[in-house]
Amino acid sequence: MRPQAEDDASTRAGRPPVTLMGPARPEPESPSAYAIRTRGLVKSYPGPGGTTIDAVRGLDLDVLRGETFAFLGPNGAGKSTTIALLCALARPTAGEATVAGVDVLRQPDQVRRRVGMLFQNSALDQDLTAQQNLLIHARLYGLRRRDARLRTAETLEHVGLIERRRSLVRTLSGGMRRRLELARGLLHRPRLLFLDEPTTGLDPHARAQIWDYLRVLRDQHGSTLFVTTHYLEEAEHCDRLGIIDHGRLVTQGTPGVLKAAIGDDRVALRTSDDATARRIIGRTVPAGPAITLDSAGVSLRLPEGSTWIPRLCAALEDHGIAVHAASSAPPTLDDVFFHHTGRSIHTPWSPQARSATAPGTVTPVAEEAT
Repeated sequence: MRPQAEDDASTRAGRPPVTLMGPARPEPESPSAYAIRTRGLVKSYPGPGGTTIDAVRGLDLDVLRGETFAFLGPNGAGKSTTIALLCALARPTAGEATVAGVDVLRQPDQVRRRVGMLFQNSALDQDLTAQQNLLIHARLYGLRRRDARLRTAETLEHVGLIERRRSLVRTLSGGMRRRLELARGLLHRPRLLFLDEPTTGLDPHARAQIWDYLRVLRDQHGSTLFVTTHYLEEAEHCDRLGIIDHGRLVTQGTPGVLKAAIGDDRVALRTSDDATARRIIGRTVPAGPAITLDSAGVSLRLPEGSTWIPRLCAALEDHGIAVHAASSAPPTLDDVFFHHTGRSIHTPWSPQARSATAPGTVTPVAEEAT
């Protein structure tokens, strides 16, 4: 159990205290079962006035081989910094990490050889063809000229760009460019592929295409995928996810289990007088659930929310309050994020919020039966 003082600090920081919800994920029999293991990983930068800014704070993380794992968090949460540490592109301030069986501090070159990387921002040469971009990358990874040509053709075929191999990158659509960057990350057949915001800036159709390719990659080649994203629907594609906030991993588990741990449905009503409706609802439902009033109406969490809607509507109409809309929905990943951080994932990040957040611990969550 966590110390009471720490729970009190969490409450003062404006977010609910983190509590143990279930047994931790079972430990595999061998360390070789892990694609990523970190313990106490920290990355700090000098701040103004001699202060220190912790971009990553005490990260303990286990990712299994063949797993698709997502880091879910808003911009500025520490996702890209974590990837830089795990790819040996930045050196940790403290802690340790093993990636693809290699220590990132002792053998950074070996780490970079064993992983692939899809950067958040494009690193393609716009004035070269798709094929030329891949050939250069293959040669940089030490492939012989003949092998580089064969691997380039195979990979372009795999991502559906073989017909556009002689097209300049600047003439490709956003979705095609992203698939080309994915192809470049796969050229040397890495054991582990990091994808930093893989679908940023793409339309929904292109985003769906990218995820189709990622599923094929995992299923056909057994690759481990580590994805950072702030898109809730993308996190749903992953086997497990970890929520990172202000550089700290606050909870992790499968999407289904994390949502189930929230429990109750969200009931929302829009009425002719929401302020009065809030008071009436407070007298109608059992004591306990917080009732929120905002521009969208009145909302609260209730078990089996759909069964409460007729009762709430009847109580409001008895008091002359017209109900314009009513809905009930099960918990979402945004609800999970709010539960553990005290705000929506879409709330802008601020340094003040980071400094106010009390240190927390990861919430181990029971895994779904397999």
